[in-house]
Amino acid sequence: MTGNQKTPSLYQRNAFAPGLLAAAVLFLAPVLMASDWYLGVLFAVSILAVVVGWFAIQARHWWWVPVFAVIAVLWNPVFPFPFTGPVWTAAQPAAAVVFLVAGAMIKVRRQ
Repeated sequence: MTGNQKTPSLYQRNAFAPGLLAAAVLFLAPVLMASDWYLGVLFAVSILAVVVGWFAIQARHWWWVPVFAVIAVLWNPVFPFPFTGPVWTAAQPAAAVVFLVAGAMIKVRRQ
């Protein structure tokens, strides 16, 4: 055997998978706004915002915590805000981009 072994990555991105999942849900959200499925969007986004926020705390990336706290509150299904119109429709893909960027940037050093 030769010395072609790959070295493992020094970092792991725990927020990447929930960020991708939330982004997929948010990109579909404008289509689902007029249906009963939109409640599922609210649940998924708010839960995944808390999950990604928790991974940000674990990684000590404190600047992401208020961003995901705001997302969790705005998309909360328990006391939903009556947002409608083009601004709220545009907020869906904007939040998806935030999840994608955070998922790529939040990382912790492997032990």
